[in-house]
Amino acid sequence: MGSIEVGSSASIIVEATEELVREIANVSGDNNPVHLDEEFAKQTVFKKRIAHGLLCLNGVSKILGTVLPGTGTILLSQTFQYKAPVYIGDSVEVTVTVKERKIEKSIYIMETICKNQNDKIVMEGESVVKWE
Repeated sequence: MGSIEVGSSASIIVEATEELVREIANVSGDNNPVHLDEEFAKQTVFKKRIAHGLLCLNGVSKILGTVLPGTGTILLSQTFQYKAPVYIGDSVEVTVTVKERKIEKSIYIMETICKNQNDKIVMEGESVVKWE
């Protein structure tokens, strides 16, 4: 495996489809009607259905485990803040960027940002990973 430098970055697009939201509900057990029931969601502050926060976190996990750093990555910690809702039908760009390297311990501190199709940040945070 090669070296990963500070500033290295990778992105993917995740679509908040009806199918994906239902799959996340099934896998996570989070059947909150704000995700699944349009009539219920209309009565909330969001006014329509929103995707689970796991939609963004799964995108981060996919990048970390398959692209940057990639195979063999071990997630040590992750912090995140939701900044705006992801609605059903939104397209989210998930970007992971190397902020810092601790070469002697094979530790990488990664900035994680998710933006919707309007370039609005919906989630941001940091992942700390070990990769050799």
